[in-house]
Amino acid sequence: MLAQLKRLGGDSLLYALMNVGTKLIAFIMLPIYTHYLPNPAEYGVLDYLDRITAMLTFLVIFGTDSALAFYYFDTKDEAKRKRYVQNVMLFRLGIVAVCFLAILVGGQWLSNALLDNPNYAHFLYLSIGILLLDTVVALILTVLRYEFKTLKVVIYTVLKMLLVAVLSYAILRYFLTSVEGILIGRIISAVVVLLLISKYLFSYLRFSIDKQVLKEILKYAAPLVPASIAFWVIVNANVFFLKEFTSFTEVGIYGTAMKFAALITLLTSGVQMAWRPYSMSLKDKKGSEHVFSKLYMAILLLGTVGVLFVATIMPWVIKLLDQNYYEAYKYVAPIAAVTFLNFFYMIISVGIFFSKQTKYISIAFGIAALVNLGLNFVLIPLYSIWGTVAAYLLSYIVAIILIFFKSQKAYYVPVSFFKMAFLFSNMLLAVFAIIYIQESSLPGIYILAAWGYFIVMTVVSRVDRDFRKKPVTAET
Repeated sequence: MLAQLKRLGGDSLLYALMNVGTKLIAFIMLPIYTHYLPNPAEYGVLDYLDRITAMLTFLVIFGTDSALAFYYFDTKDEAKRKRYVQNVMLFRLGIVAVCFLAILVGGQWLSNALLDNPNYAHFLYLSIGILLLDTVVALILTVLRYEFKTLKVVIYTVLKMLLVAVLSYAILRYFLTSVEGILIGRIISAVVVLLLISKYLFSYLRFSIDKQVLKEILKYAAPLVPASIAFWVIVNANVFFLKEFTSFTEVGIYGTAMKFAALITLLTSGVQMAWRPYSMSLKDKKGSEHVFSKLYMAILLLGTVGVLFVATIMPWVIKLLDQNYYEAYKYVAPIAAVTFLNFFYMIISVGIFFSKQTKYISIAFGIAALVNLGLNFVLIPLYSIWGTVAAYLLSYIVAIILIFFKSQKAYYVPVSFFKMAFLFSNMLLAVFAIIYIQESSLPGIYILAAWGYFIVMTVVSRVDRDFRKKPVTAET
């Protein structure tokens, strides 16, 4: 077990460093983007395009990431592993081709319907090109991650992000001061990285489908597709409501807050990338449930402290942007709380993946998506961006509750749901107190009082008992 924990720790550290690097690069680029796109409505168009691409990415992946993770570790046959990857590659490229044809045929009409301007059709063409390149790069890096070639994954990922930053800045400054310049920078960076990993690409690019292998993959993956659609609805539908009920200016402000909220992933993303192979490797080991119980609580504590930290520093951090974007600071921490839940559901759903009951994730997020749509429809006309934030947070809480209890039935982990809910709820109370204090320009001592409240509530919950349970007896 010690060796397994060392592997998780080592891989998580490397992935954390990678994500710190990429997030810092993205963080540095945001002020540059807002400088060259000083009108929040322009940035709103870019954010809107990213949402559309995110939807298409869910369709392209079609749940095959989870299926590949399962079957890759379920067999020791290297040739069969390669066939799984090859078929996933062909399937994803096929979906991209369908999307490309749709945009090619209806480009101007789609541009007018989605972006309120038929002359933005070339933005859609560039976005589908980015989707194609990112699809191939992402799958190759996924396989390298499954093979525990962590350092290579880190190098290629950071390099790609760095190229995006440098090329986008150069194009914005010297050639095109528009959304188009940013998209072109993304395409060139993806091409460069793809050339660097081409030796892996040729190994997995095979223009022949193994029907039996593809059937296995899709049988596992298909139940997750509704979940992917639900994910997209929960994360992105609010932006479409926001655009329809308000304008691209509000979309730009909200999109900016979303980017800053990603700061919380500096704490979680390293674990997220290492979690799937690590948790699957413990599937059949005796006593693993005790390891998971400690990890559940430790990760929750780390995330709640991270969200509070984001809430505390955000008014000073947001000043890096153009003044037109300043109001985004007050939405960042609540969105960061949701960003953490988006990661945490993967941690607490091990039972669902172990038992192959992946369809329940689709059910849970499907219910959450319906809640999200209803809340957006009611709250956004009344409260604008705050309505969006509330719908986003509440729908994720619904999904987390449903997934946790189903996972516990499939694979019991000795951890208290009440205690976890208590910690998260008190973190939210402290966050909203901090935002109110900042909005009211009250003395900083009140922010310290909010932190003090959270710390006292954490002590009262006796979370320390969860880390002093009987020793782990799992075999290594």
